[in-house]
Amino acid sequence: MLRCSRCGRTYPETFRLTCDCGGTLLVESNLKAFTPEPFLDVRRYRRHLPVNGRVIPVPAITPVSGLEINGVKAFFKLDYLQPSGSFKDRGTWVTVSKLLNEGITEVVLDSSGNVALSFALYGLANGIRVHAFVSYDTSPGKLSLLQGLGAVVHYVDGDRMAVHERAVEFSERSGITYVSHWLNPYFLEGTKTVAFEIYEQLGVPDWVLAPTGSGALFLGLWKGFSELKSMGEIDRLPRLVAVQASGYESLCERSAVKNILAEGIAIPEPPRLDEMRKALKETDGLCVSVDELETMGALSWLKRHGFLVEPTSAVVLSALWKLIETDLVEKGELVVLPLTGSGLKLTQGI
Repeated sequence: MLRCSRCGRTYPETFRLTCDCGGTLLVESNLKAFTPEPFLDVRRYRRHLPVNGRVIPVPAITPVSGLEINGVKAFFKLDYLQPSGSFKDRGTWVTVSKLLNEGITEVVLDSSGNVALSFALYGLANGIRVHAFVSYDTSPGKLSLLQGLGAVVHYVDGDRMAVHERAVEFSERSGITYVSHWLNPYFLEGTKTVAFEIYEQLGVPDWVLAPTGSGALFLGLWKGFSELKSMGEIDRLPRLVAVQASGYESLCERSAVKNILAEGIAIPEPPRLDEMRKALKETDGLCVSVDELETMGALSWLKRHGFLVEPTSAVVLSALWKLIETDLVEKGELVVLPLTGSGLKLTQGI
């Protein structure tokens, strides 16, 4: 069932974004045990997901790559190796399953690029027409890919919040279903599988750092590890770090100078802010802000070490360096850094 994070009201698991009171929704599970199946993709966790039917492609179980950084055991989770090149495929896969189950074949969304690409790919493969609202400032490579995947692209002259507003207006005017990953409870069901994989690959880390704008990955990690704990599979939660772009912070103090490189997390007013604060509190977590120069430095380091990712992915490494410098992360601790988006999309088209 769906439960409102504000008033506690429950709903059946139909596709809806918010409670009647305006609060955000989460899928509530009553499973008593962690029961992965013998698949080598996210179907491994079908019993823990609200999925029905066959949706293609299926997101991968992504590898981890370990390096020691100043005595810290750092493991990069390579989620940029998903079919569309970003971790967003996890949430898209669950969402598309729900949409098809309800006979919805046309949707509206807003995106900085990766969500639009993910929905365009899965829409093309599963017969769903996708209206993607994007800013003119979106990376040219991503825009080229979007057009090649057959999405109906709507350009907006404005920042990320303006793109969101135009998409909502179009959905209300046209009557086409809006599938915002900011609000969509089924999207978080997909991203929680990152936590399940990390647990099976590494156990419970000391820290997990996530690029955090709308909170799709950050909250998915919190939900996944929390469910493992409620099922008695683990006895503690990792400390979660919300890594934010300077100038767009919602959890850290707002900076004066904007980090426009990290376009994927340039979301200063996320609708799930209260849940993000709750996740920080429950995990004894932290918020770290990263500026543009710090992002560039981390991106360069990642390329030199064999990780071809987009700038938004690099903020987690910069944040780790800061935590090491301030002795918050200590030698010998195990830290997971999800790398969320491929750098190939910045220059390549179809």
